[in-house]
Amino acid sequence: MSLATAQGAEFASRRWSARSLWALALLTLPVSALCALGFGRFAVPPVDVLRILLANVVPIEPTWPGTAERVVELIRLPRVLSAMIAGAALGLTGAALQGIFRNPLVGPQIIGVTSGAAFGGALAIFLFGTVLTLIGFAFLFGLLAVAIVYALARVDGQAQVLTLVLAGVVVSAAFSALISLLTYLADPNDTLAAIVYWLMGSFATASYSSLGVLASATVAGSVLLWFLRFRINVLSLGDEEATALGVLVERSRWLILAAVALAVAGIVSVAGIVGWVGLVVPHIARMIVGPDHRVLLPASAIIGAVYLLMIDTVARTATPAEIPLGILTALIGAPVFAVMLRRLHLRGWGRA
Repeated sequence: MSLATAQGAEFASRRWSARSLWALALLTLPVSALCALGFGRFAVPPVDVLRILLANVVPIEPTWPGTAERVVELIRLPRVLSAMIAGAALGLTGAALQGIFRNPLVGPQIIGVTSGAAFGGALAIFLFGTVLTLIGFAFLFGLLAVAIVYALARVDGQAQVLTLVLAGVVVSAAFSALISLLTYLADPNDTLAAIVYWLMGSFATASYSSLGVLASATVAGSVLLWFLRFRINVLSLGDEEATALGVLVERSRWLILAAVALAVAGIVSVAGIVGWVGLVVPHIARMIVGPDHRVLLPASAIIGAVYLLMIDTVARTATPAEIPLGILTALIGAPVFAVMLRRLHLRGWGRA
């Protein structure tokens, strides 16, 4: 088989995989959402869930108890939407970061925004203990972390990738130390438990107001990344190649990082630290649709939405007491990532 024929077959296979993904997404996303809305200690049949939702747009005679409608629309719906939006944003931002850093081991934590936002939220719980201040502090400190990384990494008007990564590690370590200091100083009978539980990640406090904050931040960052998908493709080739193709490397990279920071800060401000999603999901999407970010970004968003929604559903239904989300994402994500890493190694990834 000639090289051209092989490349054509691979391209056709990728197109078929992409089409299959979109078809599967059209079915999987709504089915997963309906199941999540019905599952719980107060179970609601999926048919009733669908009728309750449709009753808001078309006249339907109510045949379900009023309690079921309140549970679905007031408690579970904002949580389900929050989990899907957060999962989509984490998958998309992880794919973008892995592309511009040309490193499959990079996740949203690399730029320090997760640790910064976590410290802001913990500080708000320590000082005020209100949801509104938690969201605001987490968002502001997440963006502050990126600004500090930018200031540390920028030398003579430029910032190399290695310097940027090291600056992110330094900032993450500093904010992690500050979080430890807050947990040490917190009242063990009051704020300590709240800080520790929030840092583990959860959508238990999801509401329509927090959903608005989450959606506004993540949608703005995700839309910006979508418009920059061509630049991410070029940056994934390397700085020299990108410069030769006329891309302003420094400006484009920081614009992408700002979009990632905006999305991730919004997630952490509402749900706490949700790890591994932005690291594992892009690998799954890349195995299905390939490395082209024009397809990889939406694929990562779709898979991330379903992935985090399923984990959140397990977290709130598996035991009488809700399991923190960060525990499950690590328990599930780490083995999955280990298997994928082994497969990549057997295929020759990382060899000279």
